[in-house]
Amino acid sequence: MEIRDTMLPVLAPQGGKEEIQALQEVIESGWWGKGPKVAEFEEKFAEMVGHKYACAVTSASHGQDLVMKALGFKDIDVINPAISFIATAMIPLWNGFTSNIVDVKRDTLCIDPEDVERYKKPNSEALIAVNQAGVPCDFEELRKVFGGFIIEDTAHSCYTPGAGQGGDVAVWSFQAVKTMPCGDGGMITSNDKELIEKCREMTWFGVSSTWSRASGAKPGYAWDYQVDLVGYKYYMIDIMAAICLEQMKKLPANLEFRRHVQKRYNEELHPVFERPPHSETVQYYCPRITEKFLNVAPDGSGYSGKISRDNLIDYLADKKIHTSVHFKPLYLYEPLKQDRSYPICDREWTRFITLPCHNRMKEEDIDYVIYWVNKWVEDKYL
Repeated sequence: MEIRDTMLPVLAPQGGKEEIQALQEVIESGWWGKGPKVAEFEEKFAEMVGHKYACAVTSASHGQDLVMKALGFKDIDVINPAISFIATAMIPLWNGFTSNIVDVKRDTLCIDPEDVERYKKPNSEALIAVNQAGVPCDFEELRKVFGGFIIEDTAHSCYTPGAGQGGDVAVWSFQAVKTMPCGDGGMITSNDKELIEKCREMTWFGVSSTWSRASGAKPGYAWDYQVDLVGYKYYMIDIMAAICLEQMKKLPANLEFRRHVQKRYNEELHPVFERPPHSETVQYYCPRITEKFLNVAPDGSGYSGKISRDNLIDYLADKKIHTSVHFKPLYLYEPLKQDRSYPICDREWTRFITLPCHNRMKEEDIDYVIYWVNKWVEDKYL
């Protein structure tokens, strides 16, 4: 097969004339900040995910940070899974807390309840449970071993059945390469009205929004506001909300296509690859190189041999296919190093790879990835 002229991205957003029209309407309205579009998006998104209340924010990271601030935690330990984007473990550090990183389950790469029980501390009052690649955590088992507050990180699982219902609060992401992107943004959802109202008040320095004051009973007094608590600048604006509202309409069809990509990879990739758990959202497609094709290092910490994940990354880059790794373990970063072992994560992370899966892809792109991945296997093994 002939090599492409341009790089096929591993992740990419897809928009169209609907988003352009929605943006034009906001621009022409004269109200670009937090206003009616944000309020509409909050209401519709809460209904979609099965929660009563929602607060739109600038990012999922800011959403998690806001929840911790709103709950008034002091000097606590926050438990995190070893496999996650670095923001998950950095947010506790922003607040002066410790990030307690525990191992993951081999099958799902979600947080391991047994490791939570093993390493939780007397001041472990919060836990961030990441639905890795859209696969839900085992919340039933987590609740058996952890009695603190659970933030469900649903950044990868927008529209996954049951997503958002396992934790005490859910935080969603609309970052540029998520399944429902708007450039950047996030949402906090919960059935706890008091928590959501406090988070909303804190999104703009403790001041109620200009829109709610300007459109209220005394619009001439929008300048007169009360501040009762310390707040931040974490609110979403109507420009982003307008894109999200259009992306919401497209989400079912977009996810259907991503599941089609998942199905084709599952059916057509060489058996050297261990298929990932089924995901309804397919935020990432992350197969693993099957263990029998790798030589296990003598100390059991990883793999060695002529075939490696990194070798495949380089090979596919030469064929103009961009790949990634979701994710490098958190404990390998200097600010997050821990004094313990991670037997599952150490063995697994060196053999998984993220292949292209997004709504800009066409059938010929899927064909192209499958061909070159399988060709690599044939050249190396057969």
